[in-house]
Amino acid sequence: MSDYKTDLDNGINLIYDGNFQDGIDLINKSLKIKSDWNIPYFYRGVANQALENWDEAILDYTKAIKYDNKMTDAYYNIANILLSRKDIENPDINQAVTNLEKALDLDNKFVDALFAMAAAQKKLGNYHEALKYLNKLLEIEPDAINAKALKKLLLQKYIV
Repeated sequence: MSDYKTDLDNGINLIYDGNFQDGIDLINKSLKIKSDWNIPYFYRGVANQALENWDEAILDYTKAIKYDNKMTDAYYNIANILLSRKDIENPDINQAVTNLEKALDLDNKFVDALFAMAAAQKKLGNYHEALKYLNKLLEIEPDAINAKALKKLLLQKYIV
């Protein structure tokens, strides 16, 4: 007899070890027994994201959020996928912004989300808004090299 928790835990451990497909298989087995909570969907999303199964990852993160709307990392991961996809011509930057806003509402010091929001705002041409997020990030983490570089680029090239 299979135990959903054991299958889930073993699947998560496989994902941490980089064995994404076997981790997904065990999580799927777990979901056949118990499918009404956020954790299995979140970790299956992580594995699908690592395998570049973008649409499946977004669906998994969305399902995780359905069961727990305070999953900061799920909102961030959806946004991250939308901002970095190269397989579609026009990724939905506004949807990424919406997800980042939710992540930042839950954790306003989430530096990765602050940087992603700055990048999204830059893509949308909202350079002053991007600068605002970078300044907030740099208050939290003054030595953030990527934030400093993006700020310098914005100030030299886009904000005169």
